[in-house]
Amino acid sequence: MKLKEKIESGKIFIYPTDTVYGLGCDASNSHAVAKIKTIKDRDSEKPLSVIAPSISWIQEHCIVDYDISKYLPGPYTLILKKKNIDFLKDVTSGDSLGVRIPDSEFCDRVREIGKPFVTTSVNLDGEDPAVSVSEINLEIIEKVDEIVDSGKLNGNPSTLIIDGKEKSR
Repeated sequence: MKLKEKIESGKIFIYPTDTVYGLGCDASNSHAVAKIKTIKDRDSEKPLSVIAPSISWIQEHCIVDYDISKYLPGPYTLILKKKNIDFLKDVTSGDSLGVRIPDSEFCDRVREIGKPFVTTSVNLDGEDPAVSVSEINLEIIEKVDEIVDSGKLNGNPSTLIIDGKEKSR
């Protein structure tokens, strides 16, 4: 099965980003998004970020009033207002959407599919993110469909950009 077919069928992935390992799925698949929140033991109202297919996709769906190309691709999560409050409502809470374009080979392959893809660190809520597959809680590994192992990552979570300014986590 090709990557596109796996994503479109609702598979849950553990995958490398340019920072830490992520847990992801097709962001437009309500069932898969709910499964990720359950796997992470995360409050269903807490928002998730997405890997955006492109900068133009971000501009089409979000209000952008600064130069986002200086952050993307790269280790940043931009928090932007959505143009349509109902867009990706299973991923977001309210009118904002966290968007990323990680600088990573697997994420580039996901972006080529043209759909937003959930990106959240692969850890239980409150635990440290994983920088290698061997650090991932077995409870999580048992609940995913695909694991893409790229060895040890740098381990620095993405930097938040809110209103065009860096914010510490």
